[in-house]
Amino acid sequence: MSDHVISIIGLVLIFTVATVFSVHMGALAIVVAFVVGTVFVHESADDIFAGFPGDLFVVLVGVTFLFAIAKNNGTVSWLVHGSMRVVRGRIALIPWIMFLVTAVLTAVGAVVPAAVALVAPIGLGFAKRYRINPLLMGLLIINGASAGGFSPISVFGSITNGVMSRNNLPGNPALLFLCSFLFNVVLSLFVFFLFGGRALLGRRETAAGPEAPAGEPRAGDSPGGGAGGGGGRTVTAALSSASPGSSGSPGSFVSTTTTTTATTTATVPAGSGGAAVAVTGEPVEEPPLTLDRARVLTLLGLLSLVVGSLFFDLNVGLMALTVTVVLSLVSPESAKGAVDKCAWSTVLLVCGIVTFVSLMERIGTIDYLGEGVASVRTPLLGALLICLIGAVVSAFASTTGILGALIPLAVPFLLGGEVGAVGLIVALAISASVVDSSPFSTSGALVVANSPEARRDTVFRGLMVWGLAMAVAVPAVTWGVFVVPGWF
Repeated sequence: MSDHVISIIGLVLIFTVATVFSVHMGALAIVVAFVVGTVFVHESADDIFAGFPGDLFVVLVGVTFLFAIAKNNGTVSWLVHGSMRVVRGRIALIPWIMFLVTAVLTAVGAVVPAAVALVAPIGLGFAKRYRINPLLMGLLIINGASAGGFSPISVFGSITNGVMSRNNLPGNPALLFLCSFLFNVVLSLFVFFLFGGRALLGRRETAAGPEAPAGEPRAGDSPGGGAGGGGGRTVTAALSSASPGSSGSPGSFVSTTTTTTATTTATVPAGSGGAAVAVTGEPVEEPPLTLDRARVLTLLGLLSLVVGSLFFDLNVGLMALTVTVVLSLVSPESAKGAVDKCAWSTVLLVCGIVTFVSLMERIGTIDYLGEGVASVRTPLLGALLICLIGAVVSAFASTTGILGALIPLAVPFLLGGEVGAVGLIVALAISASVVDSSPFSTSGALVVANSPEARRDTVFRGLMVWGLAMAVAVPAVTWGVFVVPGWF
């Protein structure tokens, strides 16, 4: 049995064992990499550790650490309030704003993981506050990154167009960008209605908080009667008494009821009837958050991430850690407990899987699969297989690397003229990029890491199912739309 087949069996075992038994998939992947690498491939420990994605580790830890601090000092809440003013309270527009922001960032040059790292924490903060499905929010952010990722000046676009140029293949950068953008818009529409977007239509932010779906209490409503039910004013009465140990004097009433409404309390002196009446008025909006020193510094830090990644090609993870260290020094209270909120389980999961896939790349399993495709004598079938391999492998590995590796494999088909060059490249580009929603890719991992802790496992499973579904369905769809008709 060849090393390539053994590594493929190892990958299947990782998913099977982790699904059936309570074993952490990331830890299991590192163990399988150790066993396969040592026993079958005869690699040293240094060779195995060389496949550990240190850059991805730093990105995941740095970004989640930074936004944990931003949550602690109220910066995220300030951004939430400001963004809601932009969309004028229309909750259904929030995921689409996140889609467009991420698309613009990647279109002007940010790498996809960097853009998702900047937008995901904010978008998923919105999702938690406004009861938006985190899968819906996360997928629109990732799709937005893919939508802008193939502009002529973007990283994906530059790589794809450059590989075609070096192989003397005809290209159309504008068409590649347009097709990728429109495909992701259509896919996002499907995601929007599949994961609860219809329920968001018509919902608005109100003065008392996010408007609740029918049958649910609105934020700030009291359990007994809502806010101002019947249009009247709620009156709460209590007999005047003081329990032992009360801070009030005999004959006075101390209200312990906490509400989010304006309340007027009258204290009745002893002997005047023995009752105090608390009159609760209409709901009032909480005062908006202001920018203090810690929040201003945090915003400057976030801005530095955008500027550094877009214009100076600096590593987002290293920059995020730098900002967290500075914030920890100038505002220690903001950093208290933040490191415990890093998504360590997700970090181990993603880094473990990538370590094993790196082993597969080193021993040539990916090239082995590509050569098998190249031997197919039917060009259309070979084109479909190339798109399928690009999607499946990209779900677990670098999309950038896959684009650079698989486009040359398509050269024999394209030079023969039986398959349209631009059509196949568009299909391959879309197939390899939309699967970034897999939780084993950097973008998917960032969405999982920034999801509410109580729903993190659900988001992980949802992204895994969605990512694998995309790896199977999108190659067939793009092949049928862009390759088979031979339009370009």
